[in-house]
Amino acid sequence: MSDAPRPPPAAHATALPISACIIAFNEADRIGDCLASLAFCEEIVVVDSGSTDGTQAVAQAMGARVLSRPFDGFRSQKQFAVDQASHDWVLCLDADERVDPTLRAAIQAERHAGFSRAPGYRFARLSEYYGRFLRHGTAYPDHVLRLFDRRRGGWRGEREIHEAVSIDGKVETLAGDLLHHPYRSFMQLLEKKQRYARMMAEYEFSRGKRASLAKLILSPAWRFWRGWLLRGGFLDGWPGLIESYVSANYVRQKTIMLWLLQHGQPVVTPARAPGPKPSEPA
Repeated sequence: MSDAPRPPPAAHATALPISACIIAFNEADRIGDCLASLAFCEEIVVVDSGSTDGTQAVAQAMGARVLSRPFDGFRSQKQFAVDQASHDWVLCLDADERVDPTLRAAIQAERHAGFSRAPGYRFARLSEYYGRFLRHGTAYPDHVLRLFDRRRGGWRGEREIHEAVSIDGKVETLAGDLLHHPYRSFMQLLEKKQRYARMMAEYEFSRGKRASLAKLILSPAWRFWRGWLLRGGFLDGWPGLIESYVSANYVRQKTIMLWLLQHGQPVVTPARAPGPKPSEPA
C-alpha cells in the first residue's frame, strides 16, 4: 500500500482547487493506493458505509476527511460525497481506482487553465483482470465522466446501478487512464455480477421494460461475440475471454430475473453486504 506524502498547499496556489470524493466499504487493502494517486487534490472526502476492516483508519492516516453514512445506493452515496466537498470542482473515484500519471498531468493542465474548456471531463477506465489490463473488447476504453463542476452537474436521476454523472454543458475527454482493479477473486466477480443483474432487472422492470424468449437467447450471445470477436477481446488472451463470458452471463441473468419479475416470481441472489462493495464501478 502506498503512503505518499501530500504536497503542500502552496504547490497549487495558481490552480483551481479540487476535492476528490470516494465511497468505500471494507477497502483497507486497496484504498491507500487510491488516495496516493490523488495527492494532487487539495481535499479528499471518503464516505464509508460501515467498514469493519480498518478502512476509515487508513483513510484518515493518509489525510482524508472520513464521513460515515449507511449505504442506500451507489448514486445517492456518491452524490452525498460530492455535497460534502469543500470545493466546487470534484473528482469522483471508487476505492479500487487510481489516477495514472498521464491522466494526472492532463487534469493538472486543465486546472491551471481554469477548467475553461468545459464543466465536465471524462477519461478512459482501464480494468485489470487476473494481472492483465484489458485494452480490447467491451472493457475498454469505458469512458467515465468523473471530473466536473458540481454547480453544473452531479449524480442525478433515479438509477442506483450503472449510475453516471449528468452535466449541463459540454464534456471534454482527457488523455490517460483511470486504472481499475475491480475484483479480488473470481467468486467475488460472479457474486457481484449476479447482484448487479438483480438490481438492474428491478430497475428496468420499474421502468416498464419486459423480457422475451428472443432476448434471452439473442442478447447474451450478441454481448459475447460483440466483445470477444468484433471488438477484439480475443487479443487480451484468456482474461479477455473470461471478461466476455462474464459480461454475456450478466445479460443472461438480468434477462431471466426480469422475466421472473414480470411473472410475479421471487428473485433471489446472494445477500448484499451493508455497503457498495467490496469494490467497484459502476
